[in-house]
Amino acid sequence: MIVHLKNFVDRERQALGELSALLKRMEEDPALVLTVAEVERLDFLYHRAASALAKLSSLPATEDVREHLSAVVARAHSELKDPRVARHRFHPVAWFLAGFPSALRRHLGALGLAIAVTFVGAAFGAYALSMNQPDVKEVLLPFSHLQGGPTERVRQEEQGASKDLATRHSQFAAHLMVNNIRVSATAMAFGVFFGLGTIVMLFYNGVILGAVVFDYVAAGQSVFLAGWLLPHGTIEIPAILVAGQAGCVLGGALLGWGESTPLSERLRRVGPDLMTLMGGVVVMLVWAGLVESFLSQYHEPVVPYAAKIALGLAELTGLVLLLSLGGRLRAASNQKPKSKTSQRRYMKRPRSRGHG
Repeated sequence: MIVHLKNFVDRERQALGELSALLKRMEEDPALVLTVAEVERLDFLYHRAASALAKLSSLPATEDVREHLSAVVARAHSELKDPRVARHRFHPVAWFLAGFPSALRRHLGALGLAIAVTFVGAAFGAYALSMNQPDVKEVLLPFSHLQGGPTERVRQEEQGASKDLATRHSQFAAHLMVNNIRVSATAMAFGVFFGLGTIVMLFYNGVILGAVVFDYVAAGQSVFLAGWLLPHGTIEIPAILVAGQAGCVLGGALLGWGESTPLSERLRRVGPDLMTLMGGVVVMLVWAGLVESFLSQYHEPVVPYAAKIALGLAELTGLVLLLSLGGRLRAASNQKPKSKTSQRRYMKRPRSRGHG
């Protein structure tokens, strides 16, 4: 009987682990909406676990296994048989403050890769510009306002070269949003080339960023650079990185990395997170576009650089807190230990109700 019990537990362990992981996702992300395939899989795993629990009742010396399995079945039963309407409604605030950060943290490896590639590109751009070769700036920085010398541009900006924006803020903001969203969507979509297209785009964006930073710092215009880039760049640059993260996740799903799971299943598994990540990117870029149009283009003496830098640092701090803590408080409250009485009632409920 002991041999049969061991074989039984080993056979059910993978399915039970998959069920626990799916339930954990639902508990950690209050804004999570499962696909039809995921709901069907949850229902299948729940009934399999309930059946396993019923079979264990006839085996001796299985109290620990039975209690653990009973707790998992009870959690699944609660999700399937007692659904809360609020779970299936879309709440934009809860989605952005909890769902988006949770989706991002589930793929930290892909985010780390996006950051690393961008930094390598930035280092390359700075090094290439430091060589002082003719026409390097024209090749690396295909934007007219970056072709000239930083000192001359600072002089023009501080004399009011951007005053013409006063009558077309909305137009300029819309242009920035559309352009940045298009670039971000392309970075994600290029993940269909097994992630290589996304990596190339991230590297190129890093080259431009590194060249611009080196150009202005070498010219002694670090304060202007910080006042110009920080208000919108602390949101815009991370948004591009998150889009790159989504592209790397897509590329990873296509590659599979030795998984035996079918491609269609891997794509269904990452699909909701890809949509969530790109939705968060759009929100971030809308905000960055507004800030860049209405604030970043104004310099001293109109707007003190210190104020713009302080705003940028405050935005960056808020973003870091959002992405690192968003959704965790709700998940922690869901995992608070219950009293012994409520724990016993929670574990026994599926057995008393026949497991559906």
